[in-house]
Formats: sequence, C-alpha cells, structure tokens
Amino acid sequence: MASQNGTQAIDRAVALLTHVIDGQDAVSFAELAAASGLAKSTTSRLLTALERHHLIRRDGDGQYWPGEVFVRYAWRGTSGTDLVAVAQPYLEKLGDLTGETINLGIVTAADGGRGVAEPIAQVESRYLLGATNWVGLTVPLHCSALGKVLVAFGAAEIPPGPLERLTDRTIVSRAALSAELATVRDQGYAVSDEELEPALIAIAAPVFAGGDTAIAALSVSGPSPRLTPDQIPVTGRICARIAGQLSAALTGLSGPRAGRNGPAC
Repeated sequence: MASQNGTQAIDRAVALLTHVIDGQDAVSFAELAAASGLAKSTTSRLLTALERHHLIRRDGDGQYWPGEVFVRYAWRGTSGTDLVAVAQPYLEKLGDLTGETINLGIVTAADGGRGVAEPIAQVESRYLLGATNWVGLTVPLHCSALGKVLVAFGAAEIPPGPLERLTDRTIVSRAALSAELATVRDQGYAVSDEELEPALIAIAAPVFAGGDTAIAALSVSGPSPRLTPDQIPVTGRICARIAGQLSAALTGLSGPRAGRNGPAC
C-alpha cells in the first residue's frame, strides 16, 4: 500500500506539472486545483514540492511557470526568446533590488553590418522619472554600458573607424576606450556615465552560458540624480551578482563562471 500511495503522489504531481508546462501562459493555483480535481490542501502540498525542486516557479502574482530545470534544459543559446524566458525572474529580481530600469541586451548587426547592442527584454523602473523603453532599439557599443561589457567579455568588437561622439562625455579615443574595457574586465561591470545621453547613467554586467565569452548582458539604468557616483559601485556589484546567478542558471553550474561576475553584496 505504501508503494501504491507513493506512486499515486508521483502521478498527481506529474499531472500538475504537465498542466503548468502545457499552458501557453502562467497558470493560477485555482486553475491547477480545478484541472486536477484534487483537494486544495493536496494541490498546495504537491506544488510546494515541485517548486522546492525548481520544477515550477511562481511569479510576483503567484502564478505558476515552468521552473529553472525546464528552461535550463530548453536553453540552447540560439534563441533570444528562450534566453528571455530564463532571464525574466533575474531581471525582476534586479529591478526589485535597485528600483531602476533593467535591460537584457545582446549583440546584433545594424545597417552596414556594424555591431551594436540591442535590448531584448526590459523591466520598468518603479519611479515616475525613469529611462525610456529600450526594447527594439539599438545602442552603440563604445558608449553604452551593455555594449562595453559585451566587448570587454568577447561578445563583440568595436567597429573600425572614428568613434561617434554622442555627448561631451563620450569616449572617442580608442586608447582611452581600451583602458576603460580593461577596467570593465577587472571589476566585472561596465558604466556609461552620461556617454550615451546627458543625465543617463547605466551599469551592465556580463552573462555567460558555460564559456569564456559573454552571451548577453544585464543592465541597470536611470537618471544621474539617483545613480550618483557613490551609488554606481554599489549598483555595479548588485548587477554583477544577479548576472552571475543568471549565468549559473543557464549553465546549470555554480562554480567559477558565476563568481566571475563579482562578489556578493
């Protein structure tokens, strides 16, 4: 009888898990309880066990999604959609910690084949005064935090030719930019200090998927009155820590790669 009871519990848990995985969107507790026909107490107990083993996860509204085990298995490094699915909870966590606009960015080719950084997912700032919606836009590599960190960690190269000056703080000397990128590699995050737009501060850290080359970057951006010089290194360390956690989720590892993104704070 004990064996049958154990099998029954597994069958019920698998049925709940299947409902979550097969759903096109997040699934609520009420929907899962109704679909399974189980008592709410049984449903809650089984969902808690599935969540504890990272087979499902809950978002901020308490809705259920496939957990890290499944999105990590699905991740193959070829689909921006898959990357966003894995990264979304980390973007939300970074947004909760900083209150600022959060972006996930990758390298793409602009007109003429010149490499640029492109945000592919965003979490909005909690403040009324926040950064713009960057998703679908592109930014130059040499003067954006996303671009600098992607170049510093091998995902892109600065295109040949003169570096465009977008503000009076944009770095347009290749020697100065090379020194800046060395600093980025040393500290584990990049800063764009009013180099892309006046009064806009952005901080970004690299995301890895098991190799030495960044596959993406996480950034925090906001206005200079909030992201002050004293606040930048604190935010940089937080950004690097969350990027390291995302890297570990993408690789299934928690070793040197995650640690490369900087110390916990």
